[in-house]
Amino acid sequence: MKTTFHQIAFEWDDQNIHKNWEKHMVKYTESEEVFLNNPVIVEIDKSKILYHEDRKIAYGVTDDDRLVFIAFTTRNNKIRVISSRDMSRKERKFYEETKKAAGL
Repeated sequence: MKTTFHQIAFEWDDQNIHKNWEKHMVKYTESEEVFLNNPVIVEIDKSKILYHEDRKIAYGVTDDDRLVFIAFTTRNNKIRVISSRDMSRKERKFYEETKKAAGL
């Protein structure tokens, strides 16, 4: 599913900004770039883990063409990134096949 975000706002806390950098070497600015670059593919998080809020998954690219996987939620119309990391091989394949099927 292709999604375009307009007038994007992000909500960050210091813990997540630092966690994503320390754990996955993804800067928070790179996470934001994924939502600003097309195509970004967004799905509902269908994992078996139950959360107290709806979570989504985004697949996209940074300004430097880094393929990034993001788990996020929205609160008060703002994107709140939970985790950002490089896409796995399987996720890269899904992203490229989805782009191709959509003619992108």
